[in-house]
Amino acid sequence: MKLGQVWWQGRLTAAVFEAGQARPIPGYTVRELVERAERDHVTLTELANRYAMRGHEYHEPAIPIEPREVWACGCTYEMSASFRDAEHGSREGFYRHVFTSPRPEIFFKGTSRVCVGPDAKIGIRPDSSFTAPEPELAVLLGAKGRVLGYTLANDVSAWDIERENPLYLPQSKVYAACCSLGPWFVTPDELTDPYNIAMSLSIRRGDQILFEGETSTAKLGRKIEVLTEYLLRANPVPCASVLLTGTGIIVTQEAALAPGDICTIASPAIGILANEAALV
Repeated sequence: MKLGQVWWQGRLTAAVFEAGQARPIPGYTVRELVERAERDHVTLTELANRYAMRGHEYHEPAIPIEPREVWACGCTYEMSASFRDAEHGSREGFYRHVFTSPRPEIFFKGTSRVCVGPDAKIGIRPDSSFTAPEPELAVLLGAKGRVLGYTLANDVSAWDIERENPLYLPQSKVYAACCSLGPWFVTPDELTDPYNIAMSLSIRRGDQILFEGETSTAKLGRKIEVLTEYLLRANPVPCASVLLTGTGIIVTQEAALAPGDICTIASPAIGILANEAALV
């Protein structure tokens, strides 16, 4: 099932997406639907099918959830660790050490306050000269870290701020419109292998393609269940939160985002997430 949200009768409303159209679920957002499914001990797909309208309507997908919390993982792809060590001139392989250590890097990305959906504007900090998109697989978490669905995410990051000092990571990662999610969640009954998902990224400025890259979650260096297990250690993350699993596509300084640039993340297994960059 593809489960997301649309603007319906003036309200952000959960919807089942089928063949390019939507079946709204009146009276529910996706977050409310997740919480109801947990309370009633039924599956999310069962609940969505029970309450979704029978007729199909055309709606553009909105942000697929207003998450309670968003957490993110770093250095989960070997390419990301190697690039960061080279960029920082790290002789000791600091980021490689993060990649190979048993404990993953996990940080708080924010709440729904910093999140946007498809076709909304992602943020460039005014004190950053090298803000870049980071395409990632994101998972929707139920109670006790159970994976309820998969979507695309853009972990927008001010790389120059982190480069200045690794302890500046929160300012590099957490600010207005720093996280994009969409277009919808694909539930595990439909997307059965999260380690075989192709993803691509393009950055377009006017008629020019500044950057193109691609990866696959087959290169993800840690299992999702390991990431969620560490996330939940002494940290009771509420259901209807989202975990970003890290990026395997590295954008270079030459393609640093400027206002008006269009970032497009695409996956045949999930869909397309496109956003325009803007100063915040």
